Amino acid sequence: MEVINDNSCSWINDLNPRDNIKKISSNLDCEWLIVGAGYTGLSAARKLGQLYPNQKIILVDAQLAGEGASSRNSGYLVDTTLNDGFTSNKELESYKKKADIYDLGIKVVKKFIKEYQVDCDWNECGKYFASSKLEDKKILINFSNTLSQLGFENNLLTNQELSNRLGTNFYNIGLYTKGGILLHPGKLVRAMIDVLPSNVYLYENSHLFDWQKNKNLISCNFKNGRIKTKKIIFATNGFLKSLGIKSSYNFPITLTASMTRPLTDEEFKSIGEPKEWGVLPVKPMGATVRMTKNKRILIRNTAEIYNPFKMSKSALFKRSINHKIGIKKRFPQLPNDIIQSSWSGVVSRTRNSSQIFEKIDDNIFVAGCYNGSGIGVGTLFGEQIAIKASNYNTKEIETIQARNKPTWLPPGPFLNIGVNARLFYERLRAKSEI
Repeated sequence: MEVINDNSCSWINDLNPRDNIKKISSNLDCEWLIVGAGYTGLSAARKLGQLYPNQKIILVDAQLAGEGASSRNSGYLVDTTLNDGFTSNKELESYKKKADIYDLGIKVVKKFIKEYQVDCDWNECGKYFASSKLEDKKILINFSNTLSQLGFENNLLTNQELSNRLGTNFYNIGLYTKGGILLHPGKLVRAMIDVLPSNVYLYENSHLFDWQKNKNLISCNFKNGRIKTKKIIFATNGFLKSLGIKSSYNFPITLTASMTRPLTDEEFKSIGEPKEWGVLPVKPMGATVRMTKNKRILIRNTAEIYNPFKMSKSALFKRSINHKIGIKKRFPQLPNDIIQSSWSGVVSRTRNSSQIFEKIDDNIFVAGCYNGSGIGVGTLFGEQIAIKASNYNTKEIETIQARNKPTWLPPGPFLNIGVNARLFYERLRAKSEI
């Protein structure tokens, strides 16, 4: 089944439509093939283009480049996380390994933005972890202690302090962390497309049906052509499992989000005219909420096992009702019809919330499963998997290799039952937080 392009995401709709879209329409050969043109694939292609300016590099995506999860996320470039999927890190050393990777991710994105003078609404304003339940104070205190031990600046906030900063009195307890950046994910990934080296050939709306390795060549079959390559990098993240890549170690989760139109001056004044902010939930299935630079409210509060290739308009509308409820809970004074667009996106998870970064075979490599931190970690992993595939080593690769490795997952039926049961449990726990 092919992935469907749609025009339902505000981040994407903020951008000018691209032209000169090329599809695979014949048989091709190349030294390098990268499957997936999101943050990871674009970063890998950019690095390979720099390393091998005289070699042919093909970058292919099943839909329009950058318009999958890379443009559909909430725009958090994180330095710390409380909930990575279904678990929180309890061991200090394990958490430090994860935070070290986040730090490298921020640095590589910051370097890209500086080098290419990218405007992506970059805002080093930090972020909040917040809850309406005072009982969650214990979770935040423990998390604060962990962050403080690792040198991350943070402070607990009361209802009144949160209300003054966010313009809503919904939250009763919160933790502000100074690090972390808010940005426009669509603008960032579009910039990565625009600066691809001249020896990188981008093909879009070209779904990979199957692939096989024969001796030292890999053959990939598409609807209207075949690509033969010497080396391949899989960077499809939420679609790794559907391609048979590390299928016992990852699974896709579908998320849905909505964004309002820009608030009028009167509406913005009614909520205290707050500066741009971002809130992450204390409980895994709570809502992620943002006040954007141009006074729009973004909310994401659904996650589920769902057909990753397409969500119908009727199904999306049902989920947007939860988004509307979540906005009204926080901002009851705003109109009921304020949502401008709703969309779905697919991410990849592992059982223990660790990322995939490895050599599968002599000429087959994979990077993915960012568990909600794909902007920075995805960009970092793309660059570094290209270096690893070139048989080089870096300090960044050593840091990545030091992480906890993904753990094995049970087969399909049992996995779906287990994941759905956990999602249902977490949904009940966070019922008040949608």
